[in-house]
Amino acid sequence: MRNPAAGLGFLRDYNEGLVVAIARDSVPFDRASVAAATGLTPQAVSKVLARLIKQGLIAPSGLRRQGAGKPTTLYELVPTSRFAVGVHVARRTLRTVLTDLRGDVVTSAVTPLPPDFTPQDLLRAMADGVVHLTRDRPDTSGRITGVGIGMVGPLDHALGIVRDAHRLRHWHDVPLRERAEEVLGLPVHLDKDVTAGVTAEAWRRGPAFDDAALIMVESGVGAGLWLDGRAHRGAHTNAGEFGHTVLQLDGPRCACGRHGCLEVLHDRAVADGDIPRAARILAAGVVNLIQTIDIGHVVLAGADLLRHHRSYRAAVADAIEAEVPRADWLTVEVTLSSLGADIIAAGAAMQILDASYGVPSPASVGPAIPMQIEQQAR
Repeated sequence: MRNPAAGLGFLRDYNEGLVVAIARDSVPFDRASVAAATGLTPQAVSKVLARLIKQGLIAPSGLRRQGAGKPTTLYELVPTSRFAVGVHVARRTLRTVLTDLRGDVVTSAVTPLPPDFTPQDLLRAMADGVVHLTRDRPDTSGRITGVGIGMVGPLDHALGIVRDAHRLRHWHDVPLRERAEEVLGLPVHLDKDVTAGVTAEAWRRGPAFDDAALIMVESGVGAGLWLDGRAHRGAHTNAGEFGHTVLQLDGPRCACGRHGCLEVLHDRAVADGDIPRAARILAAGVVNLIQTIDIGHVVLAGADLLRHHRSYRAAVADAIEAEVPRADWLTVEVTLSSLGADIIAAGAAMQILDASYGVPSPASVGPAIPMQIEQQAR
C-alpha cells in the first residue's frame, strides 16, 4: 500500500530540487521564471521559495521595476550556504576538493598514496584531507553536507563496497562507504571514479548533455556513461569497465585476467613512449562505444590523458570521422573535461549535493509519483 505522506514528502523535495537547479544556473531569478520553468502555480512557487529561504539556500537579491506596478522580487542562490567534499582515489594519488552549493571548486589538494595502499592508509589520508581543506575555512563549520568518493573499480555502488579494484591488492570486498562514515563522521557517497566524473560534466553542461560518455585515462582506462539524462551504472552498479573490453584476442594478458584488453594495449604503447599509438588505441575503443550505445558527446579526462590532450583529442575526432558510418548524421562532439584534473573529485562532491539538494527520481517512491508530477505541471 502506498504511503501518501511519502508521496507528499517526495513532491516537496522534488519541487525544491527543481528550484535549486534553476537557482544554480540563473542569477538572478524571480517567481515568474520559476513558474514558467517548472509548471508550478505561483502559490506553490511562493511556498517553495519560503522554505528554501528559511534553509538559507537562497536569498532575496533586489527588486526589478517594470512600469508603475509593484516591483518584482529577485532571488539568488547562496553558494556558501552548503559545501561538500569530493575525493578522487587513484592508484597513485588522492585528490580532495571542497565545492560550494553551485558545484564550483573552492579549493583542492593532491597527496601521494603509499604504493599498494591499504584501506586504513586511504582512510587516514581522507581524514587528513578533509581537515586540510576546512581548517582555514570557518564558513564551512556545520555546512559540510557530506563526502563523495570517486574510486577505481570494480565496485558495488549500491552497497558501498569496493569489490576487487584492479591492481590494488588489499581491496577485496571492502565496505569503504561504511568505514569512511565511521572515520569522517559525515554522510559518504561511494561511486566509480568515471561515474562521478560524468556527473560533474552533466551538472555543468545542462540538459543538452543527454547521451554522453566521459573517457578517463589515469593509471587505467574507464568510461563514465550518462544515458537518457542520468548516470548509467548497470545491473550490478559496475558499468564503465571500458578499459577491459578486448581489442586483440591473442594480445598480452591484462590485470583483469583477460588478454588484449584496451587498457593493457594502451598502457604498453605509453610505456614504449608511443603516445600517438596509445591515442589511436583509445580512439578505436571510443568508436566501438559509439557504435554500441549511440552517444552524442565524448568528454576526454584524466591526468595522464590531459598531459597529451592534443594527441588524444585529434585521434578520437579523426577516428569518429573516418570510422563511424554516416558521421555527418551520427554526429559526436569531442571535448576535454571542463574541470581538468579535478573532474572526478568535483563530481563526487556534486553527487553528495545532488543527493540532498538535487531533483530526486520519481522511481524511488512509486508509480503514482510521475502522474502527480505531470498533473502539477498542467
